[in-house]
Amino acid sequence: MSQKTAFITGATAGIGQSTALLLAKNGWNLILSGRREKRLEELKNQIEERYETSVTTLCFDVSDRDQCEKILADHKDKLVGMTALINNAGLARGVSPMDQASIDDWEQMIDTNVKGLLYVTRLSLPFLKNNSPAHIINIGSVAGRWTYPGGNVYSSTKFAVRAISESLRLDLIGSGIRVTNIAPGMVETEFSLVRLEDQRKADAVYKGFEPLTPEDISECIEWSLSRPQRVNIQEMVIYPTDQASVTHVHRS
Repeated sequence: MSQKTAFITGATAGIGQSTALLLAKNGWNLILSGRREKRLEELKNQIEERYETSVTTLCFDVSDRDQCEKILADHKDKLVGMTALINNAGLARGVSPMDQASIDDWEQMIDTNVKGLLYVTRLSLPFLKNNSPAHIINIGSVAGRWTYPGGNVYSSTKFAVRAISESLRLDLIGSGIRVTNIAPGMVETEFSLVRLEDQRKADAVYKGFEPLTPEDISECIEWSLSRPQRVNIQEMVIYPTDQASVTHVHRS
């Protein structure tokens, strides 16, 4: 069995789920986390039926520091073999201009997208250092480079993800740990449903053009992981062909 082990946060849907399936196919052992225990168990069963790999599931909320510390301490025996961390858990809430936006939405985005990523990374680094060469992949966004109306705090959190990735690369130089920031454009997942809380509005986001799929992004993640150790993919920005900027989408 492969000695490569990836810890993927936000594995219950979308990019996280697709990445778990692709890495399992390519011989990785997996540690999968998310807040929806039933979905985690379903994914674990699906992977173990298809592939000869080991899957550990950890049900917790990355935005809760106490949960992060307790779960990772209680399951350190499962984490000792970790060679890759994929910080995928994240979300957007609301599209209102700043003077009308919900502060509760802001706090949830900051707690999940920034603080959650920091908690999990800090707690995982001792294992990654022990298993060097290793790799940290952070799922950012094109919104971490370019802002757009109504994206104020979401963009801020993804700018932070990019800054954290850059800082990590500096802090870890010489350790053998690579750091990659993956910045997708529009990917059709549950992202817009979570953000807008309305299926009709969420469907309209992707109407009239062909958005990226979760599989497109998981292939970028797997490719970055599979480069020779001398190669670090610092950042990858991926748009659908019909999206030229955060705000420019060609719809038929």
